[in-house]
Amino acid sequence: MKKILISICIISLAASCTKVNEHVYDKYTADQFYSTAAGADDALANVYSKITGSWGSNYAGRDNCWYDLNSFSSDEQVIPHRNTGDWQLDFAQLYTRTELPNLGIINNTWNWAYSTIYSANLAIAQLTSAKADPAKIAEAKVMRAWIYYLLIDDFGDVPFYTDNNTNVSKIPQAKRADVYNFVVNELKANVDLLSETRGGAYYGRFNKWAGYMVLAKVYLNAQVYTGTPHWAEALAAASKVASGGFTLHAAGASTTAPLGNTYYDLFGDVCPNDETIFALYITQNVISGNIYTIRSLNSPNGVALIGFAGWNGTIIPSEYYDKFDNTDVRKKQFLVGAQAGGITYTKEVSSLIDPGAGPNEGIRDDKFFPVKPSDGSGESNDFPVYRYADVLLMQAECNVRLGNVTAAAPFLNQVRERAGLSDIAAPTLDNIYDERGFELNMEGHRRQDMIRFGKFLLPHGFVQTTPAYRMLFPIPTEALNANTTLKQNPGY
Repeated sequence: MKKILISICIISLAASCTKVNEHVYDKYTADQFYSTAAGADDALANVYSKITGSWGSNYAGRDNCWYDLNSFSSDEQVIPHRNTGDWQLDFAQLYTRTELPNLGIINNTWNWAYSTIYSANLAIAQLTSAKADPAKIAEAKVMRAWIYYLLIDDFGDVPFYTDNNTNVSKIPQAKRADVYNFVVNELKANVDLLSETRGGAYYGRFNKWAGYMVLAKVYLNAQVYTGTPHWAEALAAASKVASGGFTLHAAGASTTAPLGNTYYDLFGDVCPNDETIFALYITQNVISGNIYTIRSLNSPNGVALIGFAGWNGTIIPSEYYDKFDNTDVRKKQFLVGAQAGGITYTKEVSSLIDPGAGPNEGIRDDKFFPVKPSDGSGESNDFPVYRYADVLLMQAECNVRLGNVTAAAPFLNQVRERAGLSDIAAPTLDNIYDERGFELNMEGHRRQDMIRFGKFLLPHGFVQTTPAYRMLFPIPTEALNANTTLKQNPGY
């Protein structure tokens, strides 16, 4: 995938600055082109480039889109408005569950998802017409199913279409359960057609294991989407992923690893193949970028640590930080107290919105410790969408929900042991929920976990008890204006 995306960039640059006199437009028909391996990869790369995206239009890495929407609406992180006038209120509004349908991050996420679906529909049509490799058609269909899963997770009932020859202002709004059924059936029909290759040419692409990971996630949240749980099906899909030969990446002290421990290799330049199931390939200013540490650090601290001024944005709420055991290797990512550059980060934050937090209030996070190339606008750390640790925690959760507590313990304890924590002989759902928060924080899973475990509506920190309708985001105002057949989610 790296080669595919980089090749597109090089070809585009060459085309923009080179005069070409020879006309070769009729050398291949479209069907001939897309039937070739290179042509099929080109069709798929157009979809992957939308997933990685850039500012305001991306899954993760940059800001103001899917990752921010689903992370700042959880309890794991927030960007407070600063009493110095820095930072808009959008992030704090998401955290305090006071967002409105005209919030830019909501609209960006909606537009990004449907732009990606359009590209996936196009790729499927091109590849199907060309009678391309069935595995490549399946790959495009799995990507489309994944995006529809993300949409129903955030918005519930959503416009649904699989043919681009559709009047976008009249696309009907399908029921959440109906889109869920489409996603499940589409995944079941296609994941076994995908390549089993891990890494190499399939780094950053949906292979068979990534496809089953999405299926496991969809089943895991079936009760939220449809009212009917599918724990056994989720366990079977997660077990299918585990059969791909994944292992937990080793954790241990190291003078060369990020943050002094090899655990943090998982969030570096290239996500390790032993644990990574699906990752976004990122190279700063070439293919998107990763802002998550730079966005958190204050300016002098950023200069001292990485050579660039930080944006003084993201903080970790103290009640979230306090849940971590001091012996947990995952606590190394947090910065609190006196720091390099003469900065002292306070643990507590006085205000999120009015008048806002002081410049040095709040715990900071450098889980994605910047790798080069990097600059003040971001770094080149790849982003792990799905990891084997998540699979183990899903297996633990499904076993507990199915009444098999004894079977659940080994899955949970593998993750705990790597972190330097003691085993839990008879894990509860609360144990698993907490462990997911420790292991997967800053990776975009927390809001979904909070809803599935029944924690989302509970008060925490600056957040009051939340009304149930807030478990869905509002349909964006712009979408309602563009398609008058859409109905707003109740409560907004």
